[in-house]
Formats: sequence, C-alpha cells, structure tokens
Amino acid sequence: MVTPAEKLAQSLEILSQFQNDNGIAVIKASDISRSHKDRLVSKGFLREVIKGWYISVRPEEKAGDSTSWYTSFWHFASVYFKERFGKDWCLSPEQSIFIHSGNHTVPKQLLVRSPKAGNNKIDLIHGTSFFDLTSSIPSKEEIVEKDGVNLFSLTTALIACSPTFFSKYSTDARTALAMVKDSSEILDRLLDGGHTIIAGRLAGAFRNIDRERIANEIIAGMKSADYNVREDDPFKEKLSVIFNARETSPYVNRIKLMWQQIRQQVIDKFPKYPGLPIDIDKYLKEVDDVYVTDAYHSLSIEGYHVTPELIEKVRSGNWNPNENEGDRQQKDAMAARGYWQAFLAVKESIKEVLGGKNPGAIADNDHGKWYRELFAPSVAAGILKASDLAGYRTNPVYIKGSKHTPPSPVAIRDAMPALFDLLKEEKEPSVRAVLGHFIFVYLHPYIDGNGRTGRFLMNVMLASGGYPWTVISVENRNEYMDALEKASVEQDISAFVDFIVKHVNLD
Repeated sequence: MVTPAEKLAQSLEILSQFQNDNGIAVIKASDISRSHKDRLVSKGFLREVIKGWYISVRPEEKAGDSTSWYTSFWHFASVYFKERFGKDWCLSPEQSIFIHSGNHTVPKQLLVRSPKAGNNKIDLIHGTSFFDLTSSIPSKEEIVEKDGVNLFSLTTALIACSPTFFSKYSTDARTALAMVKDSSEILDRLLDGGHTIIAGRLAGAFRNIDRERIANEIIAGMKSADYNVREDDPFKEKLSVIFNARETSPYVNRIKLMWQQIRQQVIDKFPKYPGLPIDIDKYLKEVDDVYVTDAYHSLSIEGYHVTPELIEKVRSGNWNPNENEGDRQQKDAMAARGYWQAFLAVKESIKEVLGGKNPGAIADNDHGKWYRELFAPSVAAGILKASDLAGYRTNPVYIKGSKHTPPSPVAIRDAMPALFDLLKEEKEPSVRAVLGHFIFVYLHPYIDGNGRTGRFLMNVMLASGGYPWTVISVENRNEYMDALEKASVEQDISAFVDFIVKHVNLD
C-alpha cells in the first residue's frame, strides 16, 4: 500500500516538472490531476491565485505572506497571458519602460494589451490585479520579449507612453532615454507616424539629459520632412547627472539618478555633522560600548534569536564550536560569532576613515571582508559551502514580502562599482550614510547578509562625519522595513531619512 508520504513525494515530483530555473511553478488546473493538485494545496505547496490557476509556495509560509506571490508575479503573467492570447499581447508602453529601465516592481495593477482581450479586470491575490485592454499592439518587429514577458520595444514605448509619464516617473524615463544610443531608430518611427508633438517632447527630453545630438537630429530630421516641431521639455527639473553614452546597464544610470534626485532631501533633514573626532580612541571606545546592543538588534531584525548573554559568550571567547556540540550546531551562535568578526573588521575600516581616508574608497575595498567575516563561522562549521564566500551573488534573490525585485546578478557587477563611485565623490557624510545604506540593500548584492552589511556601511559613513554609531532597534523593525520598501518601490526616501534621523543620537 502506498503511504501518504509516498503519495506526497509523487505529487512533489509532478510539481518539480512545472518549475522554472528559479524554482517557481505556475500551474493551470487542467494541466495537473485533481488528486495531485488537492494534495499539494492541502500540504501548503500550492496556492490558488485565480480560479483554476496556482503558484508554488513554501509550506512554512504563513497565511498572508506575499513573498511567494511577488516572487512569482512576472512568471505568472507570462504563463497566464501566453495561455490566453498566444503571441498577441504585450504590456502597456509605460510598464514596458519600467522593465526596460530595470524597474521590476510588482504593480498594483498590470495593464496588458491584446486584440483578443475583453476589457476585464482580473483580481489576483494580495491586492494586485491584471487589466486586459482590448487594443491593437505594435508590429512583431516592435515587440521584444524579456524574461518571458512581451514588451513594447524601448523606442516604441517612449513614443507611445503618456506625456505625463516623464514627470511622474522621471527616474524611469531618464534611465530609458539614456539607453538610446542614437536618433535613427526613434526618428524613423517619428517620421513614419508624423508624430510632431511627440517629436518635440522627446527632443526636449533628450536635451534635458544632455543628449544634445539626438535632440538636434530629431528636430532636423522632422523639419527635413516638412514637419513643424516645437520642442518641449516634459521634465519638471534639470538634474546634473552625467550619463555615459556607452553604458549598457540601466541600473548604473538609475542609481545615479536616484542619488541626485534625493540627496538634497537628506541634507535638508539631517542634523549638521559634527566633524571627524579629535580623539579617535574615544570614538572607537564608544563604538565598542554599543556593540552588544547593536549586535542584538541587528541580528534580531534578520530573524536570529540571539540574547545579550550569547553575544557576550561569543565576544569573550567562551563560545567553542570545536569542543561544544551545542555551539557547533547552533545557527544563532554562528550568526553571533560572524557578527563579532565582521564588527572587528568594520572597526578597522572606521579607524582608517577617522584617519582621513576617503570613506567611499575604504568601503569599496573592505565591504567584501565584512561579508566574509559574517559567514566565515558557518562555513567553518560546514553549514555553508566555502563558495558562498566568493563574493556577489550568482543567482536571483528576493526580499521577503517586498514588491521590489533586486537586479540580476549580471547587473550587480555593473551597479556596485557605480555605488562606490558615488560614495567616493559625495561630500556630505549624511548622504553617504543614508543613500549608501538604501542603495546597497536596493541592489542586494549578496545572497544573504545584505541588511547587516548595509547597516555596517551606514555606520562607517556616519563615522566619516563624526556621527555616533547608530543602532536600529528590532522594536522598530516594521517601520524600518516599510520605509525601505517605500523608497525602493515608490522612490520616496522621506520616511527612510526621517527614520534614520530619529535614530542618530547626537546628545
């Protein structure tokens, strides 16, 4: 007789056949037997999104947890719309620009165009929805597929998007414009369509980001065809961001734009920095004094169950995994030991910063060591593989409960040097601290430890202005995470700035 465990194993084998390379499965009910489907639902491995459609979830995921859904969202959209419309669909031009520019935030409502659609709103889980708009779509040559999702090509989307898109989503719009290498492709479409107003808007937009040549060629090309074009800048302001014409990664320009757009908010709200301390030993002693509190709160924010006693045991050297089986197997103790080792490395970085060295250069050089020290005890104990300490992640990563999807591993290798360049060039310590922390966790360069490393980075940058080591308490975890989410998804940094300012104690 087949046991319940054997039946579940059979169902899990079926589920594995539906999974993509990232372990995400999207299943239409008619593609799986009812017995397998019911078993997987009852055991918490499948969740219904809409009637007859399911996604894979982790059985330990609690009711109301949105992580699996946000992780699955774009793959679900791809599978669902291919099933309904075949090849005859694409996302809206605005949503296409978001994705071209590296913004994979899960939208509240995803607008999809298809001549086969029915103008229907399709309610999904966690307050999200699709709207299938009955509409013509661009020609086959003007549609591109990216990660399984059909998009307007970049230039076609810039022509077709709403005029207000540029001012409402200026970071995405500027990032997309900076990806256009020359005027030929976009001018070709403007001329064929006789788009004089759009030509004027795009010429103004390109000039706003200092792509003078493209702007001039759009105007000249339209005039040569006897079109009267009035140039109009659709952005509300001019930013002093230098775009590299050869840059291929949208993330590099994206974080440059984010930095420039929000740095003044940080300066306006942050207390004036005290300046580098005269007594470096006294400053480092104060850092030591706050260690137990900092370690407890920083580890607890990440879900580790640590106590001040455990932290003291690790710091005093009484934690001995070679002789004590309990110490060797305790994951929380490994995290505490790693935090202590990383803290010592961070202190050395702070010492160099207090000695007058460029804080961005120090962080660039040292952050890999902080990360390695965080996880070295777990590697030594055999909990993690040695290759886990190799450096930036080589796989996708998702943030629990967040609509923000961090960049791909390939994009990380472009974006991280850009972040450290910004830190090296920035004059204001408060900006280095707040935006350094935010953009580090926005990018999520490591497979784990991003929050702890981001807070280490923040405190090294705070030290560069003489601000004290700042502890973010676990009691304020929800406010902290909500502020980071708002900054990542809505590009609104104000709540995060207010949160950090509240925690910096200059008394």
